[in-house]
Amino acid sequence: MPSPPPPPSPVPRTTLNPSPSAIPSPDPTASSPPLGSAWSRHGTVLAGPGGAVLVVTELAALSYAPGTDRWLKFPLSLPSKPRSPILMSGAVFALCDVGTPWRSQWKLFSCHLRDLGGTRGWASLDRHEWRDMFNILKRPRLLPGAGGRRILMIGGLRSSFAVDGPCSTVMILRLDLATIEWEEAGRMPLEMYRCFGGGVFGPMAAPAAAGGNNKVKVFGGDGRIWFSGKRVRGKLMMWEEDDIGGSGGGLRSWVDGIPGYNEGMYRGFVFDAGFTATP
Repeated sequence: MPSPPPPPSPVPRTTLNPSPSAIPSPDPTASSPPLGSAWSRHGTVLAGPGGAVLVVTELAALSYAPGTDRWLKFPLSLPSKPRSPILMSGAVFALCDVGTPWRSQWKLFSCHLRDLGGTRGWASLDRHEWRDMFNILKRPRLLPGAGGRRILMIGGLRSSFAVDGPCSTVMILRLDLATIEWEEAGRMPLEMYRCFGGGVFGPMAAPAAAGGNNKVKVFGGDGRIWFSGKRVRGKLMMWEEDDIGGSGGGLRSWVDGIPGYNEGMYRGFVFDAGFTATP
């Protein structure tokens, strides 16, 4: 009668004690840190070079690098929740409202990826001569410019400095990262802006703004901006950056015949999305 097989050798146990800010993960798509119930509404996912991923939430930034196979969490230490963060030239740029509940006042902040969580942290890109420029834009947002050398800031151009003043059109400003100088890159022509329900003044301004039907959604990247709105059905407006600048700068055109136009298209879509390999 054959003898029974020997019992299996005991498996050595290994105790993992990761720090609170480091969560080991061989695959960022399989295991991600807890982001809270509202992260999908208030968080932004940014794709970095070399497969790096950065998730910017209201209070923290979470980064993943394939070389470390772990998520790192860093507090933001910003005066308010970041608006439309973008990743360019190895740094994160975001707008913050430093005003009052009655009047917004926007400032641009930046932080290099290597300085996240460090002593240097976030810095305000602010100059006295920029104050009026930021004040005339309503609900601005950032987008990467062409070639990764410039930042585009898009917002409604206020017709006055009144808190509830209507906007006359959409203005596009451009920041050169080499010189840290702003310039106007273009504007939405009035006839196009009226298609979105804007450019209406006097007694008709309130009905045009009812229900947010005159809001313009902005999305894009690499020097191309796409505009959508509830009043514009089946098409988008595209603005493409050029070097001319000024109120007439940029190439403008309508993109017609968009199938299945619904709430998803109104909210925008992702550019250059892809998945190549699992680490």
